[in-house]
Amino acid sequence: CMWRGLDGHYYQSKLKLALIGQSLFGQEVYTSLRKQGHKVVGVFTVPDKDGKADPLAVAAEKDGTPVFKFPRWRVKGQPIAEVVEAYKSVGAELNVMPFCSQFIPMNVIDHPRHGSIIYHPSILPLHRGASAINWTLIQGDAQAGFSVFWADDGLDTGPLLLQRSCSVEPNDTVDSLYNRFLFPEGIKAMVESVQLIADGKAPRVIQSEEGASYEGIQKKSNAKVNWAQPAEAIHNWIRGHDKVPGAWTVIDGQNVTLYGSSLLSGTPADGQPLEVEGLATPGLVTKTGLVLHGSDGKALLVKSLQFEDGKMIPASKFFSSGESSSVELSPEEQAQAEEIRAIWKGILSNVPAVVDTTDFFKSGAASMDVVRLVEEVKQRCGGVELQTEDVYMASTFQDFVQVFVRRLRGEDQEEELVVDYATQDINNMTVRMPHQCFINGQFEDAENGKTSDTINPADGSLICKVAASSVGDVDRAVAAAKEAFENGPWGRMNPRDRGSMLYRLADLMEEHQEELATIESMDSGAVYTLALKTHVGMSIQTFRYFAGWCDKIQGKTIPINQARPNRNLTFTRREPLGVCAIVIPWNYPLMMLAWKSAACLAAGNTLVLKPAQVTPLTALKFAELTVKAGIPKGVINIVPGSGGLVGQRLSDHPDIRKLGFTGSTPIGKHIMQSCALSNLKKVSLELGGKSPLIIFSDCDMDKAVRMGMSSVYFNKGENCIAAGRLFVEESIHDEYITRVVEEIKKMKIGDPLDRSTDHGPQNHKAHLDKLVEYCEVGVKEGATLVCGGRQVDRPGFFMEPTVFTGVEDHMFIAKEESFGPVMVVSKFKQGDVDGVLARANDTEFGLASGVFTQDISKAMYVSEKLDAGTVFINTYNKTDVASPFGGFKQSGFGKDLGEDALSEYLRTKAVTVEY
Repeated sequence: CMWRGLDGHYYQSKLKLALIGQSLFGQEVYTSLRKQGHKVVGVFTVPDKDGKADPLAVAAEKDGTPVFKFPRWRVKGQPIAEVVEAYKSVGAELNVMPFCSQFIPMNVIDHPRHGSIIYHPSILPLHRGASAINWTLIQGDAQAGFSVFWADDGLDTGPLLLQRSCSVEPNDTVDSLYNRFLFPEGIKAMVESVQLIADGKAPRVIQSEEGASYEGIQKKSNAKVNWAQPAEAIHNWIRGHDKVPGAWTVIDGQNVTLYGSSLLSGTPADGQPLEVEGLATPGLVTKTGLVLHGSDGKALLVKSLQFEDGKMIPASKFFSSGESSSVELSPEEQAQAEEIRAIWKGILSNVPAVVDTTDFFKSGAASMDVVRLVEEVKQRCGGVELQTEDVYMASTFQDFVQVFVRRLRGEDQEEELVVDYATQDINNMTVRMPHQCFINGQFEDAENGKTSDTINPADGSLICKVAASSVGDVDRAVAAAKEAFENGPWGRMNPRDRGSMLYRLADLMEEHQEELATIESMDSGAVYTLALKTHVGMSIQTFRYFAGWCDKIQGKTIPINQARPNRNLTFTRREPLGVCAIVIPWNYPLMMLAWKSAACLAAGNTLVLKPAQVTPLTALKFAELTVKAGIPKGVINIVPGSGGLVGQRLSDHPDIRKLGFTGSTPIGKHIMQSCALSNLKKVSLELGGKSPLIIFSDCDMDKAVRMGMSSVYFNKGENCIAAGRLFVEESIHDEYITRVVEEIKKMKIGDPLDRSTDHGPQNHKAHLDKLVEYCEVGVKEGATLVCGGRQVDRPGFFMEPTVFTGVEDHMFIAKEESFGPVMVVSKFKQGDVDGVLARANDTEFGLASGVFTQDISKAMYVSEKLDAGTVFINTYNKTDVASPFGGFKQSGFGKDLGEDALSEYLRTKAVTVEY
C-alpha cells in the first residue's frame, strides 16, 4: 500500500506510533502524523485539569484513538509496573514526544524497535534543559531554533536527528518565537522526522560537548531583575521571562511583574517619575509605557505591569490604575452582561456558576480561550471593539463587564496619538516627522527593531532613521485593516459621513501643506515650489474629488426575462473589495499615495500602504493627519520597508483582495504573478513608459520648446509620463535644439528649497549613477551628446540637464526609459505623418504621448493612432483629478483618478428577487 503525503510525495513505509505529550503543539503533531498515513496506536497525556482535557486528549478521543492519562510514570525513581504494561499493550514501533512535561522511564523510551524521538526548543547542545528557549533570549543569542533528537538517559544529550534555526529579532519574546517559528516549523519537523525514520533515512548525529551548556529551570523566585546592567541585558532578561515565569521588580513595596519590553530609540516622552527598588534613575511613566534605564544610560520601554494580586494594567496607567469607579448598568446593558455571562459559562464549563468574582484564568482558561472570549463577545454583542489584552487586564467577570460597557458607551477612548518625531529646523520652520510604522492607529517601531536611513538628496545627509517593517508587521497591519473593514465603524458608516472624513483630511493636509512640501522636498529632492503646487497641491485636490464620490456610488436596475406568472427585479450593488494593498514609488511620494488611496477609501475599503523605501516621510506624516481627521484605527496602515520583503508579503497575503502598484514593468510583472498564485487578488498596475512626443513643423515653436522641455525636465525627469523620446520634423530640428539648449543654460540648478531653483537633485544616488551610465551608453552607441550627461560638481545627487540628438531607432536610449533629465531627440522626414507614428508606436510601452501641431485635423488623426493611455495635444503633463490616468501594453492596466478609478476598488454584485 502506498500513501500520498501532504507534500505530494508517495511513501511506502508507515509506522505505528505512540504519542507521549500534551498541549496544542502535541495536538497539531498528532493530527499531522495521522494525515500522513501513520497510525497512532496510543496517546499518553496528562490528566484533566479543572475538568478540562488537554487539547491532545480532546483530538485523540474524538478520533477514537486510545488515550491514557497517567498522573505519573514512576514513584521514588522506579517505573510503575501497571503504567508501563498499559503502554506496552499498544504495540508502538516509535515513541513521538512533541511536548512532554512528565519524566518517562527508560524502559518505555527504549521499548519500541525505533526507540523515541523528542522535540526540544534549542539548537542543541546549547541550552540543554527545560528553560532552553528562555535562556536563548536572556543571553541575547542571535540564533534560535529547535532540535529533534533521539532520547537517551541523559538530559537532552541523545543523538540529533534534525535541526532548524531562525534569527532572533531584538524584541522577540518566547511567545513571538513560538508563534513565528518554533510552533509551525516544529510541527513540520516532527512529521518529517517520523517519515525519515519510516523510510530508514534518519541520521543519528552524536552531540558534541563543545559549546554544550545547561542552565537551570527559570522559576519566579529567581526571575528578579538586576538593574546594575546595560539596558539591552535588562531587556533580554525581561523578554526571556515573558510571559512565564515573568521578570519582576519591587515598586512601592510589592513585587510587580514586567511584560512587553522593547529597547527605546530616541528621547523618551514626558512622564511622571516612578521609584523602582534598585534602579539608580527613577522610571518614567509615559503615554506609551514605563521607561527604565540601564547602567549604560540607555533606555527600554515596558508596556504592561502585573501586581501580586494578579491584576494587570497598562504601564502607562500606573498612576491612574485605581481611579476608575464602577459604572451603573442600564437595563439594556444588564441584558448584554448576562449574554457575556453565558459566554463565560460556555468556555468555563468546569465552573458551577459564573459570579462577579469569577476569575477567567484561575478558573482554568488558557490563551486560546482568551481569543474565543473576545471573538464571541464581538459576534454576539454588537461588534464592540475588544482586544485579547482586555481579558488579561480585566480577568474577573465584573471587571470584564465594566470594560465592555465603557467600550459600548464610547468611553475609555484610545490615548491621544503618541508620536516619536524626528525634527529639523529647515525652510524657516520646524518640521516634525513620524518615522515609525503606523499600524492600527498607532506609531510603533518595527517588531524586529530594524531601521533604514532616509537621505536628503540635496547634500547626502541623513534626515532620520525610519522603521523597516518585517513580515510580522505587515501581517499585523493586514489583520488591523481586516478587522477595521469587517467589524469596525468604517464598514458600517454612512457613505456621506465617510466623505466628510475625507474632506476633513484634505483640509488638514491643506493646513499642513508647507510642512508636507518641505518634507517632500527634503526626502525626494523635489523643488519646493513644485512640491507645494503639485506633490502636495494635487494630493489635496485628489482627496477632495474622491470625498465627493462617496455617496454617489450607485448600482443599476436591469430588466430581465420574466418567468410568468412571477415577476423579477434584478439590480446591482457596487461593493468595496475589503483590504487593499497599495505600493507606491519614490518620484511623487505623497501624490501617488493620494491618487490610489483616495479612490480606495472613497469606495469603502481599508488599506495597507507601502511607501518607497527611500521616500517614506510624507506617507508617515499623512498617517498622523488621518488620526486628527478622525479616521478609525485600522482603516489606514503604513508599513515602510523594502519591496523585496514588505511588497512581496503584500502580494502574497491571502487576506488582501486588491493590490495597486506604481513602479517598473519588471516588478509589476512579478507582483502580478505573486497576486495570481496567492489568492487571485485584483491588480492594477501603472508601470514604465517611453512616451513619444511628436513635434511637427507647423507647431507654435515657443510653446513647443517650453512644453517640450517640461515634458522631459519636469520634476528632474523623475516623471512616469515624461517624454522619453522627441520626434522633431527635420525642417525645424536644428532650430528646436538650439532653442532648447539656450533655455537649459538659463536653468538654475541648486537647493530645492530655494524658491528660484529650477532643477533639484535626483532622488537617490543609485538612480543618479544609473543616469550617468545611461548617458555613457548613448555616447557609445553613436548618439550626439549636445549638452549635459554628467553629475553636477557639487554636493548632493544632481544631474546635468541633458540633450541627445541623432538618436536612431535601434539604440538603447531610443528604447529604454531614463527616468531622468535626458532629452532624446530623433528627426523624422518632412510630411511623413504615418512614418513617425509607426516609429512612435514601436515600443512595448504605452503610458502617455504628445503631439504639437496647429493643424487640428492632423492633431486628431495622430491622437487616434497613438497607442497610449493619454495623449496631450499642444500641451504636456496636463493631468487632472477628474481625468482617468493609466497605460496600455506593458505600461500596465487599470486607472487612477476620475470616476474610472473607483471601479478599481469596487466589485459588482447582481441580485435577483422574485415576487
